Amino acid sequence: MTTTEHTELIRRFADDFTALQDAVLARMNGICDPETAAALEHASLTGPVLLVLAHADVLARGAVRCAELSARQPPERLRQLRAHAYRVRRARSQAETLYKEQRARQLAGRTRQPDPLELRVARTASPTAFAEALRRELGDRGLPDGTPQAPESDLTRWAWERNAAGGELPEPVRELRDCDDDTFVQALLRDARQEENPHLPHDAVCERWSRHARTALAWGRYAIGRAERDVLACRPSARHARLDTLEGAYQDAAVLAARSREAQLRTTELYDRMRACMTKGTFAELLAQCRAAALVRFADAEPEVWHRVCELTAAHRANCPERAEGCPRCHRALAAAWPAGPAEDGEGGRSTATLPVDGDRYAMLADLPDTTAVAVADAALGDDSAVCGYGWAAEDGSTGYGDSLASSSGEAEVIGICAAALGLLERHEEAPVVVLCDSTEAVEAANTALRAGDPAAAHRTLLFPESRHLMGRLLNHRDRVQVRWLKGHIGHDLNETADAFARLALRRATGRIPPAAARKEETRILRAVGSGYGLLPAAA
Repeated sequence: MTTTEHTELIRRFADDFTALQDAVLARMNGICDPETAAALEHASLTGPVLLVLAHADVLARGAVRCAELSARQPPERLRQLRAHAYRVRRARSQAETLYKEQRARQLAGRTRQPDPLELRVARTASPTAFAEALRRELGDRGLPDGTPQAPESDLTRWAWERNAAGGELPEPVRELRDCDDDTFVQALLRDARQEENPHLPHDAVCERWSRHARTALAWGRYAIGRAERDVLACRPSARHARLDTLEGAYQDAAVLAARSREAQLRTTELYDRMRACMTKGTFAELLAQCRAAALVRFADAEPEVWHRVCELTAAHRANCPERAEGCPRCHRALAAAWPAGPAEDGEGGRSTATLPVDGDRYAMLADLPDTTAVAVADAALGDDSAVCGYGWAAEDGSTGYGDSLASSSGEAEVIGICAAALGLLERHEEAPVVVLCDSTEAVEAANTALRAGDPAAAHRTLLFPESRHLMGRLLNHRDRVQVRWLKGHIGHDLNETADAFARLALRRATGRIPPAAARKEETRILRAVGSGYGLLPAAA
């Protein structure tokens, strides 16, 4: 193959998603011709290969799931589909590794001249004081706050917008930039299900695209979950038409997965260009001046610290083999030996205390009256479908489990929390109710909604109507309900029981265990884990 033909083949793969996916899968299966294999190794195709494998991965798992639910697929065909899905998943993992390696090489080649060692030691050893000095310097110069190294900072935004200014944004781009979040997510769903939107990769929009792509993908999983429920609701012999709907939902989810990965790649490329804008030309000179002036302010404000910095760096340079290069990595070791003050211990001065355990009851419950009804909730979420299972077990011996639809493990855990609390509220008419959960996201979301009296207050976690409906019911009793965190999987019977019920509920909801076997499994869980609390049969 000539160089021109090789270049044309690379260009065709870059422009034709279907052709690229066919070539990537052929290489995965060992039936790719040498010319195509050589073209696929080109660095410019590393990102596009990730997209086609993200798409193929969801399709492959969808084919397996549809075959599992169909009465027409022979066992041999199902084994072939599972083997193909495994190969695609492995190829996707390898492609991700290759992309990370290539990315590391690119970043290594973009190193800039390091700041003076004194500045880096001061900034690392005393970040609060140096940040204040830099903030004052930027303010005196009429510049916005920010850390120049971070693409998300206000200062970087200011510099980038000045550099990229020129020309009015196209109307479709302005609409995407200015619409509310729900409208934007709907645009992402139309992009996947109807027609590709060519304006999403625009610099003014791609970051927002990347932020909301996960939400759009969650709604794709929601469509899979609902279609899967419809399939399981009818006899195997009558599932053919509903399997077509499930297959369509997987196809939409595959496009959403590919577009989500593309949004991440586009945003990374934008950040690279923003960093380049900040490390050369007049902007780089301005930032260097600001940092140098901030260091002078730091020295004036912290003379003893500055004197110690100068002593350390001078002693270090005398024997450092990298002093000719400016000691690019040495500041971390010097700052690590710095005596930390009380305000900057740990992570920015935040307490790292852990919650103690006190026998069968956690010490965090010591402040509650003896009449308090306490339960532990847990949840389990599948890979592609939004179907989730939840379970709970209470100190009064009651248990429960069931299934719903959730966008994330956090939302699934909130559903479990609500189900446990509502179950205890029915059994205990006057007593306060406390539900424990090992998900910090779920505990925070539930408490946010309870404090506000509105499920929408936790909208970042409570995406689907099922969880919001349950939380809305719980809000009628919010004066009696508390939600607290506990450390999971440390051998506590109630926690283990809730976890086992959640996994059972997910298996039952996805048809992976028949009803009779589910009842036997429920009995086994209660005997194996719950005997210490005298647990009652779960309300499924």
